[in-house]
Amino acid sequence: MPVLSAQLRAAAVRLAAAGLVSPRVEAELLAAHVLGVARGRLLLIDAITEPQAAALDELVARRAERIPLQHLTGTAPFLDRELLVGPGVFIPRPETELLARWGIESLHGVADPVVLDLCSGSGALAVALADARPDATVYAVERSDDALPWLRRNVAGTRVSVIPGDVRDVALPAPVDLVLCNPPYVPLSVPVPPEVGHDPAEAVFSGEHGLDLIPVIIARAAEVLRPGGRLGIEHDDTHTPAMARLLAAWQTVTTHPDLAGRPRFTTARR
Repeated sequence: MPVLSAQLRAAAVRLAAAGLVSPRVEAELLAAHVLGVARGRLLLIDAITEPQAAALDELVARRAERIPLQHLTGTAPFLDRELLVGPGVFIPRPETELLARWGIESLHGVADPVVLDLCSGSGALAVALADARPDATVYAVERSDDALPWLRRNVAGTRVSVIPGDVRDVALPAPVDLVLCNPPYVPLSVPVPPEVGHDPAEAVFSGEHGLDLIPVIIARAAEVLRPGGRLGIEHDDTHTPAMARLLAAWQTVTTHPDLAGRPRFTTARR
């Protein structure tokens, strides 16, 4: 029977050669997926079956082609959840967890809050808020026919209501206490890693400067937020001056850094 430790070493070498930043970690995550165990339990496993070894080899080969890890496992971690993801929906990133945490904290002291997640995609932000605040009424807006099935799967069993439609003109609930959005914001000229090519382009890019949709988001938020309500928008690290300009009429405008210290999302009070 194949020895798991040897399989993992070989997988890590192959993934490193493909240019992955954390090849050993990804090899272990793929092995844990194949074996149906938590990654931490791999140390307790000496040998695996031939079919398991073959399945792992196939996944490693696909990952070496820079197919996203999350497409291979079918899930993406986000705070306390494992969200279902796959082709057609944007894969939530760890940086967006910071926006979710800010949103949760911003509702401290607000009873029965109403929350709106625009450009919801997988529903990561909406589900995070619904999990943290069972008393909240949460709405998730998404226009993509490919993303909507993933969104509906992820919000099943929660108090999140899905609103299909384009944020530019869809009818929105009002008044709301909090608007969150992780919109497409990457400038068209910016090179992106191969994995990002598997995300829907409409969920990644937003015109020459990455700002085609953000002014719309701000305008729609202004329409529905109650006085004193809060807005949080993720954006490109080059957008800080533009965000300050676009939110000039708002109060308490603050740009927050991501895990690497780069400007990543801006918040404001209506």
